[in-house]
Amino acid sequence: MQFDDDAELDTAQVQDRRGVPGGGLAIGGGAVGILGLIVALLFGVDPGLFGAADPTAAPPVGQATSSAQLASACRTGADANQRQDCRILAVVNSVQGYWQGDLAARGRSYAPATTVLFTDRVATACGTATSAVGPFYCPGDRKAYFDLGFFDDMSRQLGAQGGPFAEAYVVAHEYGHHVQNLLGTTGRVGADRQGADSASVKLELQADCYAGVWAHHATTTPQASTGRPLITRLTDRDIALALDAAESVGDDRIQQRATGRSNPETWTHGSSAQRSQWFTTGYRTGDPAKCDTFG
Repeated sequence: MQFDDDAELDTAQVQDRRGVPGGGLAIGGGAVGILGLIVALLFGVDPGLFGAADPTAAPPVGQATSSAQLASACRTGADANQRQDCRILAVVNSVQGYWQGDLAARGRSYAPATTVLFTDRVATACGTATSAVGPFYCPGDRKAYFDLGFFDDMSRQLGAQGGPFAEAYVVAHEYGHHVQNLLGTTGRVGADRQGADSASVKLELQADCYAGVWAHHATTTPQASTGRPLITRLTDRDIALALDAAESVGDDRIQQRATGRSNPETWTHGSSAQRSQWFTTGYRTGDPAKCDTFG
């Protein structure tokens, strides 16, 4: 994956809370391994694993300073080609640029979602979460949350090969949840949150498909400030790494690694094959209408 060196990055789309206290830890007592919680929540929107938090509380002290540092370091596509945090910012810019144009073409408005970078724990409108839950999107405040240390854990504990476009897939998946929230799809899950044919699985697979749709358009979506695409090159290797990441977070793969067996009755996100299949569907067609996992 290569970014346009001269492209200007929109740092207003990312808040940097790394190293800033995010509030008291309210998830059940004791340390919890990342693999255990990922089984239940990875890339999801279930607030059940979050502790109580006040969504009206003021941002943590120091947030503005940290975000200012990110804005200073991540100015152009050249920075995104060199630094991980700048790369995540650039992917957020690209993903939101695509969905803004797509929804406008369909007569819908796109409300931007902020990405929050944090370490250890963070206060959200869905409650207080720790890094153990992995990346997540909170519908209550329309923000996507990432501890960048997760990408190392994805390789060490889940067996993914990793790489820049594997990270981009994760970001695009979370923004798929934002699109679902805007379109009202998230509400279709209700209490149907577990099982191979559950609404929860269908929601997650659709977010994978939406990630693939963005990947299809990533090198052709013009940036507002330059009229040129922010991402100038994707290779077959990039797509292979995204598919590898999708497969590594399949319910069956995670359960096999954690317990030695897989139980489809407890699935919440879909199998490795399904996640790879739906990302591929989105990437090959470039058409969100082909992502009707509920149908």
